[in-house]
Amino acid sequence: MTGLAPLLRTLAVTAAAGLLALTGSVAAPAPPASAAPEPRAPREFVALDSVDRTILQEMRYTTPHNFTGVPVDGYRQPLCVLTRPAAEALHRAQVRLLARGYTLKVYDCYRPQRAVDHFVRWAEDLEDERMKKEFYPLVDKSRLFADGYIAERSGHSRGSTVDLTIVRLPAQPTRAYRPGERLVECYAPKEERFPDNSVDMGTGYDCFDTRSHTDDPRITDAQRANRQLLKGVLAEQGFVNLPEEWWHFTFRPEPFPEMYFDFPVARRSVAGH
Repeated sequence: MTGLAPLLRTLAVTAAAGLLALTGSVAAPAPPASAAPEPRAPREFVALDSVDRTILQEMRYTTPHNFTGVPVDGYRQPLCVLTRPAAEALHRAQVRLLARGYTLKVYDCYRPQRAVDHFVRWAEDLEDERMKKEFYPLVDKSRLFADGYIAERSGHSRGSTVDLTIVRLPAQPTRAYRPGERLVECYAPKEERFPDNSVDMGTGYDCFDTRSHTDDPRITDAQRANRQLLKGVLAEQGFVNLPEEWWHFTFRPEPFPEMYFDFPVARRSVAGH
């Protein structure tokens, strides 16, 4: 009987606890709260590869090879998402470039607001300069907001803005960035910069420097011709270039000129569109 008594007491306590939970005298454990569903894109958005599979995609913000040095919030998959009119306009530009022996390559398309917020937090952290050597070698990080390189809103979040370049065919593969590797200034000669299979545009992508201005007078004639080829082909299809960034174009008229979206960059965001 000595060993039976503790067992009986345990059973009695367990039964009492169950009875209290049933009668409401003791709160039963609450079920775990279900996570809120991720926002989805409006039906006007599509994956670019559903409109044109020939346009190359090197989605930089899904990788650490960008000015923050880490993959950026909101980029779940290396996928270009755009409003359908912008995607279809890129397709028309691509047809013209393919006939000339070139292809478009996109670096960034729709950008969720959470990614822009990530950029803002990074810019406010003046201690984090791991990628300064390549992306903003001559700019004091404390000047990124004042000089217009970082802002709390981005036209990319409206879905009709794209960052892109031109690659001569046949396109050569581009190796992956290795975190911690030696960095080279984004305005260095092309053969010295991080390898990119694009034509020589005078700077790398996302170069925070005035040499990225589309009509900067310091670039060579060949670099200027490449920039003007990109600008001209896209302008024919309704894209307007941002003069401070040779790679940055917005399709006009924008379907969502006043909206800033925050659905993640992922195929499920546009599934069924």
